[in-house]
Amino acid sequence: MSFESLLKVGDAAYTYYPVSAIEGAGKLPFSLTVLLENALRCGRTPEEASAMAARIVGAGLAGQTGDEVEFSPARVLFQDFTGVPVFVDFAVMREACAELGGDPKKINPQVPCDLVIDHSVIADEAGCAGCMDENMKLEFARNSERYDFLKWAQESFENVRIVPPGQGICHQLN
Repeated sequence: MSFESLLKVGDAAYTYYPVSAIEGAGKLPFSLTVLLENALRCGRTPEEASAMAARIVGAGLAGQTGDEVEFSPARVLFQDFTGVPVFVDFAVMREACAELGGDPKKINPQVPCDLVIDHSVIADEAGCAGCMDENMKLEFARNSERYDFLKWAQESFENVRIVPPGQGICHQLN
């Protein structure tokens, strides 16, 4: 059984996976609903998706924990303080791959990764029209090595986008 549904809006069509099609899903906590939708979307076969969905719903309704389920994110969003070490690790993996005779360009994130640099600008200047621009210049000058590395990461790896300071913020939801 396929869980895909199609939503048409004007000339566009979107595939989605309605968790409401699964009996008992409406009684699950939101976090398990996210896992359930992921199981429906990412199951390798309809049978696998159905079996994983049944495990999630069954465990959730029974209040059980500890059962392993696969989770396949469609995208990873990093803040700069958590994302920079990840791309350092990718760079080191590429280095090791090359040393072992492999093709380092095969080392890439499997899903799109967005790294948002959102809390790094220090307010050295305040109370004037050009303060933000001046603070940004100081930020780039102070941390040029870091920004050079992040620019390299975006240009070298597939599925990587760096969002520079001043373009917005991101926060996790717990």
